[in-house]
Amino acid sequence: MTKPLRRAERTAAAAAVVTVVLWASAFVSIRSAGAAYSPGALALGRLASGALTLGIICLVRREGVPPRSAWRGIALSGVLWFGFYMVALNWAEQQVDAGTAALVVNIGPILIALLGARLLGDAMPPRLVAGMAVSFAGAVTVGLSMSGGGGSSVLGVVLCLLAAVAYAAGVVAQKPALGQASALQVTTFGCLIGAVGCLPFAGQLVSEAAHAPLSATLNVVYLGVFPTALAFTTWAYALARTTASKMGATTYAVPALVVLMSWLALGEVPGLLTLAGGALCLAGVAVSRSRPGAGTRARAERAAAAEEPQPEQVP
Repeated sequence: MTKPLRRAERTAAAAAVVTVVLWASAFVSIRSAGAAYSPGALALGRLASGALTLGIICLVRREGVPPRSAWRGIALSGVLWFGFYMVALNWAEQQVDAGTAALVVNIGPILIALLGARLLGDAMPPRLVAGMAVSFAGAVTVGLSMSGGGGSSVLGVVLCLLAAVAYAAGVVAQKPALGQASALQVTTFGCLIGAVGCLPFAGQLVSEAAHAPLSATLNVVYLGVFPTALAFTTWAYALARTTASKMGATTYAVPALVVLMSWLALGEVPGLLTLAGGALCLAGVAVSRSRPGAGTRARAERAAAAEEPQPEQVP
């Protein structure tokens, strides 16, 4: 592998790490801000802050408007992922406990892998499949360990399922757009479309912001600037340089980091089962992003060479 290619892979991996860490911190902020803001108002405040931040960056960098060929993917990801997903997840977390929400929503990476293989032609190497299986087992373990008795409802579970489907569809729709426009353009206009879709909640946002404590409002702004503007841009940057399936598997590290951040920020001491589940999540991500050894690559190359048709011998 050439040095430029290795450098590009390292940069994409670093961008994915930034995304995962910031998305994990979003769960802590949503939990704090959710006491003062309703689901729709919280989503609109977050998206408006993110769109304003991204718009300023685009003006400074003179990014311009994406080409027409990218708008279909941008519009779909904006409506499904930036808009619907955020409202549905905020609403779901008011109906079910955190463990149930984490467990159900974590079918998202599996749906991304299936849709990516079907619609984008993404490969499903054994290491990716094995890593996703290990990480999903860890997510289930974390979810079961954090679930409280009587904290679930049918509506909440349905909302989590809808959020997972919207998340997966939004990621798969975004991938082709990144081949036509920059990561910053795709993220900025997707966020803007999501904010426009949430405008019906503007009245709630204004009313609730007038009575919300300053800490809750600062959490809304934080969600817009960092887990949305920055993290979605680094996500798009990494997604443009790898497959949707592999990026989806990377997000399985989020539950483990949420457990750690809740411990540090909220004083919620995790149990041994929760820690074990978090370790499984991280181990699965490591497996899914690992590279096959030299021997494995050599065997694959020999097998591919053996399957190539041999030229006829001319007497």
